Amino acid sequence: MDTKVVDVPEKGRFEIRLDGRVVGLASYHVDGSTMTLPHTEVDPGVGGRGIGTQLVAGVLDAARERGLTVLPYCSFIRHYIQQHPELTDLVAEDDRPHFGLETADR
Repeated sequence: MDTKVVDVPEKGRFEIRLDGRVVGLASYHVDGSTMTLPHTEVDPGVGGRGIGTQLVAGVLDAARERGLTVLPYCSFIRHYIQQHPELTDLVAEDDRPHFGLETADR
């Protein structure tokens, strides 16, 4: 199973490709230093293989590499960040309460 996360900026999305076929996407919009992430979807035919998780990891890696903060409006992305607290810093501190990402030290 050869998967690859690819940025397709002209479509405003990241795609995850399985053996060259698009099986999922995460839409985004960048404004200044902020990447808004409203939606992800994965083909149900490949469900249960961790494709969505790989997609979100790739998107968040790209945001970090570009020095962007994220607004995780997509519940799947928000849940992924909650499960990986080391990624919470990708969400600006003032935005964290809005997404249920307040840290325990607050």
